[in-house]
Amino acid sequence: MSESSPQARDAGAETAARVAAGYAIEGAALELGAVMHGGVPHPEAQVRVPLAMMNRHGLIAGATGTGKTKTLQVIAEQLSTAGVPVVLADIKGDLSGLAQPGAAGDRITERATGTGDPWAATSYPVEFLSLGGLGPGVPVRATVTDFGPVLLSKVLDLNPTQESSLGLIFHYADDAGLPLLDLKDLRSVVSWLVSDEGKPQLKSLGGLSSATAGVILRNLIGLEELGGDVFFGEPEWEPADILRTAADGRGVITAVELAAVQDRPALFSTFLMWLLAELFEELPEAGDLDKPKLVFFFDEAHLLFSGASKAFLESVTQTVRLIRSKGVGIFFVTQNPTDVPSAVLGQLGNRVQHALRTFTPEDAKALRRTVSTFPESDDYDVAEMLTSLGTGEAAVTVLSERGSPTPVAWTMLRAPRSLMAPVDPAVLSAAVAGSPLWVKYGQPVDRESAYERLAARLAPPPPPPPA
Repeated sequence: MSESSPQARDAGAETAARVAAGYAIEGAALELGAVMHGGVPHPEAQVRVPLAMMNRHGLIAGATGTGKTKTLQVIAEQLSTAGVPVVLADIKGDLSGLAQPGAAGDRITERATGTGDPWAATSYPVEFLSLGGLGPGVPVRATVTDFGPVLLSKVLDLNPTQESSLGLIFHYADDAGLPLLDLKDLRSVVSWLVSDEGKPQLKSLGGLSSATAGVILRNLIGLEELGGDVFFGEPEWEPADILRTAADGRGVITAVELAAVQDRPALFSTFLMWLLAELFEELPEAGDLDKPKLVFFFDEAHLLFSGASKAFLESVTQTVRLIRSKGVGIFFVTQNPTDVPSAVLGQLGNRVQHALRTFTPEDAKALRRTVSTFPESDDYDVAEMLTSLGTGEAAVTVLSERGSPTPVAWTMLRAPRSLMAPVDPAVLSAAVAGSPLWVKYGQPVDRESAYERLAARLAPPPPPPPA
């Protein structure tokens, strides 16, 4: 429905101004877009989020095709401009376009007019990474030891009993001086424990049965066959390499290219959690800052939580709760807010909710639950709004500079200034080859570890010298 009469237009502008008053900010802010009312955008009524509140975490949600990825792109661009490094998961390759300026056109002009945005085509400093070289990007690797049994159990789809047993195996390897650097190291330790030579050690571990060790071994082999083994090894990634700014002061956007492993959600979603946990361990306490040290975007967040063990969920929840004090903001990007556990959802102060669909009773139930998480609004029927939002529109509520929720705003979101499509593969390859990080991480290193040490134990003794 549009505002057809001057009276309706004036009433809509009055409502938009009242809503926008809740987004009046004195300090630095990210510009999200313009308030809409009655189907009409009011570019004079701006919706913004304080830069200092970006470490209070957030959620970008909505059905497929509603504009979540473009919203992520808009926010990442402005964070970079403000000198804040960004890490984002590029599941389909769409976000590689951040590295090239966008293309002007009628739709961009119309969106810029509606949102009051002085749009200009802009490229941003982007570093492309990939899991162990699976796909284009500087390879990112982690040692098995550093990854740890809790996260690895998620990748291997182990139950709680098997997860506990994997922890015992890690403990044994550490005590026995068997470094676990890659998957063949861990596989060789498990194989040793179930062999005739290693069974006494297996028995000494207590709660680890041969059957459970066998399940872990089979799952490790399965992960290797899927190509997951290339992620584990050395040189191990250093978290400081994503906390970088470009020569012009803009924050470097680290895009983890995951198109090659999008059919292995447990691997890439858990990898992202590992990277976040590494940051948590490395960064000092920072307190309240004028701007975050880093903002981290978890795309397809439901994949992180699906089938997760209690220990894994507790680990994620603790990291999300505590990492804010280290100056890191986390945004979960997913189709439905109910994909995120309540303990995590309750810590997400900034919300950009695109349209929800209600095709099934489960969808209707999810809609009611989503509405209940928004502040009450005198200006909008939130339930009706969430099912009526157009592409590139969202229900927004964020934390004000005082830390209180802003009024719900039906928002027409700004258009990205960078390319809204993947860059040419040749351009991406050239960017990776020219990256200073390629020299540091490009080639794998395979030093002596558990695999070699156990192989030496099992090797037959050399023949005696001839008489």
